Formats: sequence, C-alpha cells, structure tokens
Amino acid sequence: MTKPALTELLHAAVTAVGGVERPGQVTMAEAVETAVDDGSHLLVQAGTGTGKSLGYLVPALAHGERVVIATATLALQRQLVERDLPRTVEALKPLLRREPQYAMLKGRSNYLCLHRLHEGVPSDEDDGLFDPMEQMGGPTSKLGKDLVRLRDWADETETGDRDALTPGVSDRAWSQVSVTSRECLGASKCAYGAECFAEAARERAKLADVVVTNHALLAIDAIEGAPVLPPHEVLIVDEAHELVSRVTGVATGELTPGGVNRAVKRSARLVNEKAADALQTASEGFERLMELALPGRLEEIPEDLGYVLASLRDACRLVITALGDVRDKSVQDEDAVRKQALAAVENVHGVAERLLAGSEYDVVWCERHDRFGASLRIAPLTVAGLLREKLFTERSVVLTSATLKLGGDFNGLAASLGLAPEGTEGEDLPVWRGTDVGSPFDYRKQGILYVARHLSQPGREGGRTDMLDELAELIQAAGGRTLGLFSSMRAAQAAAEALRGRLDFPILLQGEETLGELIKTFAGDAATCLFGTLSLWQGVDVPGPNCQLVVMDRIPFPRPDDPLMSARQKAVEEKGGNGFMAVAATHAALLMAQGAGRLVRATGDRGVVAVLDPRLANARYGGFLRTSMPEFWYTTDRAQVRRSLAAIAAAADAPGATGAAAPGAAGTAEATGTAEAAETAGAAEADAS
Repeated sequence: MTKPALTELLHAAVTAVGGVERPGQVTMAEAVETAVDDGSHLLVQAGTGTGKSLGYLVPALAHGERVVIATATLALQRQLVERDLPRTVEALKPLLRREPQYAMLKGRSNYLCLHRLHEGVPSDEDDGLFDPMEQMGGPTSKLGKDLVRLRDWADETETGDRDALTPGVSDRAWSQVSVTSRECLGASKCAYGAECFAEAARERAKLADVVVTNHALLAIDAIEGAPVLPPHEVLIVDEAHELVSRVTGVATGELTPGGVNRAVKRSARLVNEKAADALQTASEGFERLMELALPGRLEEIPEDLGYVLASLRDACRLVITALGDVRDKSVQDEDAVRKQALAAVENVHGVAERLLAGSEYDVVWCERHDRFGASLRIAPLTVAGLLREKLFTERSVVLTSATLKLGGDFNGLAASLGLAPEGTEGEDLPVWRGTDVGSPFDYRKQGILYVARHLSQPGREGGRTDMLDELAELIQAAGGRTLGLFSSMRAAQAAAEALRGRLDFPILLQGEETLGELIKTFAGDAATCLFGTLSLWQGVDVPGPNCQLVVMDRIPFPRPDDPLMSARQKAVEEKGGNGFMAVAATHAALLMAQGAGRLVRATGDRGVVAVLDPRLANARYGGFLRTSMPEFWYTTDRAQVRRSLAAIAAAADAPGATGAAAPGAAGTAEATGTAEAAETAGAAEADAS
C-alpha cells in the first residue's frame, strides 16, 4: 500500500483539531519525517504558535513503528493524550487504513497502590492517622480528609493516575497510598497484582504505537539499566530545553537525617538486634554531624563525615543481609513491610557508598532548609556523556522546543546533551542537524524589548529602590496587565510588598494560592499583576490583552554559591573553555528566552518585555542574551516605552476591542528609531480614543 503524502496527512490532522496550517509546521513535519525515516537525529526550534505537537505527531504516527514522546510538563502530556492524539488518530485513520494506539506511562509512584491503600503504610509513617479518625467519627485534619477522598476515588478511577485526581492532594497524603518501584512487591507476589494501576499502564504501553511519558521516566530508563519503557525505534523529546535539568535531578542522590531515621524505623523490627543497633548508632552519629554542617560544596569529604558515612554504609550492609535471613511472624503482610524497609535501607546504602567513592565526576554539597533541616547531596558534574551513550544509540532522536538556539545557534544546548558541534564527525559522535522553523508571530511588530539602561546594577543584597520605582511606573503605564518574573522568591515578595502600598492594581504573589488559581485570576482581570519566580518564567500561557507587560527584575544567572553550577563552570575553565559563557550565561539565556516567550502567545498580542538590569545593554555578554530572545524591537528609551505601553492598553480598552489588542497598537512595527516609534504609538492612541 502506498504511504499517503505527509502534506495530506498534516492537512487532515490540522483540520481535525481546528487549527491553521502554518509554513513552519509543514517544514518541521518534513524534517521530522526525514529524521525518522533515515534514523538520524534532529534538533528543531519551533516558536510559540507553530503547532509543533502536530509537527511531530503526524510523521510519528505515519511511521508505523513504536514512538516514545517525552515531555517535561503535565500540561503538555494532558494536551497530547486528551486532545491532540485522539483527534489526530481519528483524522488519520482513513488515510493510514489503520488506527494507531497511544498510551500514557509514568513512574510507579504516580499511580495509586491498592495494596498500600488497603493494607496500610509502614508504622513509622501513618502517624496514628487512621485509628483517631475512626474513633472521632471522621477526619478533621486536611490530611485525614485527603485520605478519605483518596479511598473514595480509588473505587471510581480507571487509571489510578495522581494527575487525574481533581483537586489534588498533598504530597504527604499521596505518599500514604503510593509506592516507589523499589518498594513494590511485584504483580506476581501482590494480592492486588491483577488490579494494579501501574501494571495496567505498562501493559497498555506495550501495545501502543505512541507512548507519552515524562523526562524523569526517560531518565530512569536510561540511568538504571532496567528497561522501564517499551522498546522503541523513535524518541521525540518535547520541551527539550528542560531535559538536562530533569535528568540531573533523577541522577542526584540525597541523604537526610529524616530519611536515615525512616530506614532505621522500617527495618528495626525485622532484623537481629546487632544489625538494628548498628544502624541506629550510625544514624545518630549522622544526625549529630548534620546539625553542625555548614551549607556549601565539599570538594573533599571531611574526615569526621567520612567516618560517619562509612558507619552508615556498613550498618546498612548488615541490615540488608539480615533482612534476607530473619522472619518476624508478628508482622502482618511481612513481604510488603520487608520490601519497603529494604528500599529505604538500600537507598541510604547507595548514596553513602557513592559519597565515599569520591568520583571526580560527582559534585557533593550540603544544603540547609528552614523547614527540612540539613541534607547532603551528590549530583553528576555533567550528564552529557550519559545522554550521548544512552539516548542517541539504537534509535532516532528528535528534540524540540521553542528555545533551543542560544546566542544564535544550537551548539550550546547540543553540548549539554553530549553532542559535538553540528557537522562534526567521529566514530563515537552522534551526527545531528538543527533546524529553526521560525514562528508565525511577527515579533518586531508585536513586541518591544526594553532594557532599563539607566538603573543601578543589581547587587547581591537587593534593596534596589530605583528598580522598584521603574517597575511601578511601567505597571502604571500598562494599566496593570503585568507578569513580574523575579530571580528569587525573596525579590518577588519584596516587590509585591512595596508596590501593594503604592499602586491601586491588585498584585498576586506566587505561593499565596495554588499556581493554577493565580494564573486563572491573572488571566481573568486586566488590572491584575502576578509576581513570582522560576515556574512563572516557563509556565504561564495567557494570550490576549491581560498580559501586555512582562518584567524581569534582573538577568537570571545562577547564584554564585550554587555548588553544582559553579563546579560545572570551573570544569569548563579547567579544560580551557569559557566557563561563564558555557554555564552561567547559557543558563540565563535559556530562562530569558522562556520568560520573554510569555508575552506573545497569539497573533493579536502586543506588549513589552522590560528587563530592569542594565547589564543586558552594557555588558559584553548582553548581545548573546538578547540574541537568544525573540526578535522584538529593541529600545532603552524609557519615555518611549511608557507611551507605547499606554497606547497598547488604550487599544485593548477601546470600545469594540475583543481578545488581543488591535494590530499595530504596539507602535513597534517598522520603527527604526524613537521618533518613528513615538509617531506610531501616537497613532495607536488616536485609534483607541
């Protein structure tokens, strides 16, 4: 049977989802088809509004072999499985003469565990939650109410997927009804194996043509050696700018006094007294040492810490051996309790052993948290080699995002993935090509990039009164409508506190309500502003006139005392490279590109991205950062940007204006200088009145 033409398939899919076919989408689909057919690797930058999901779904479904799609966010996973895939499969079925199957697969702890729900949690974790609830005739705490909700939901859910529970529950409540892969008894040994939600998800994935998963599970599949994902010929990584950080997170080990203490409690009743006492003593020694530990990187393990870690490792080894030898008849459902104890002890043993190994490829540091206390962490210096070896062999890989080109090319991000510069050939070097399919938006007509060149340079201590004055004036000119992206939560809180007393516009602050509710309120009221930090830089999609000013308080370089980033920077410098540009500037460029992308989300959107950090205009690396952002019209003229903001707001407020601001309102179109821009802004004001 002749394979249908890609253009015919794409047209059918776009029509089915009610979209508009765009040149960039066609270019992307053709590039993905070529890569998939010849088994090569591809990096695709597809700007917001391109329709990149269909740009890779259509060639993937047409290919006929199993494809795994990994995304970073829940929102995109839901969009793919609940909207894009059902409609696309239905549209392509008559043309392909088959009905491709698709499934979602996540890590085991994302699914409700029926065994844990019905048989209970280890005694060290339930905190007496269940008996008092029954004695008092019902739950009174939020945790107790969450657990009752979970029990009711278990009877009606078809998937057991945590993300299908709306509204959600706290992490603590979910931990009462879920298990990790290490804690799981296995379907053959579990009384609920035949009904297991996680096993059912795996079975669906084995039969599917397209498996949608997340970056974390992809990382686990690559790192741990035991296959979690079904065999596949093609891997598509969406939101690929997030991949390195997600893989690093999975590869990071952590030891905390609380975690070690849980391992002690879980295993104490199951092992002989000698083993239990050894682990208890080692745990107490670790806790005493961590009470005095100072935050920061440990380039070498201090002698006293090394002694405590060795005691922990050896005690864990004793307990692991004892868990295999001793049976405790007094413990109900002993296999489950034993498995959960073993998982906790093996985790402590593994991290302690890794810390003691002192590999030059690992970075070790201590953290202190106001709420959770001290922790010892270990992470890989780089995941580039791991990704090159595990991801780019035996399959075709397509990586896509709206932000893959930094400073004008793909090589910076490619290097973090373990790829050599484009066009480099070598025996062990995966060959790849990059393509930028552009965006349907005319950024120079739709937005201004304003840099407040006159402000003082940010310092580590904060307290930038001139920055707050500038921010207040910009918000006033925009009539609210402001998304404030801050480099730290402390800075966001300080700005919100200062401006709530100065402005009449409502200012929402991340952390004061769930993120979803904050974004919903922000999107629903033009006068409202929303301030926050990292998740807002990448997680806000508010098209239309209610987000017309995106403000960044400073260039989001990593903190100078960030142990992992500073270690990576130092490693680049030791090899003769520019550590600052390779690590700090690349990190900042990626965030700024993502943050600036919050402004224009639809063809009618108009507005300003304001960066209140003069270094973007004055520093040598400023050009690299600006080139990484959408190609907005650029200015440092503060008077002009206020006039343009006022004109954009007036156009949005004008009688008859619906949705986005009227075309041309930004006054940035063919503007080549302040005079022309001012004239255009004035015309927009006249149109609006």
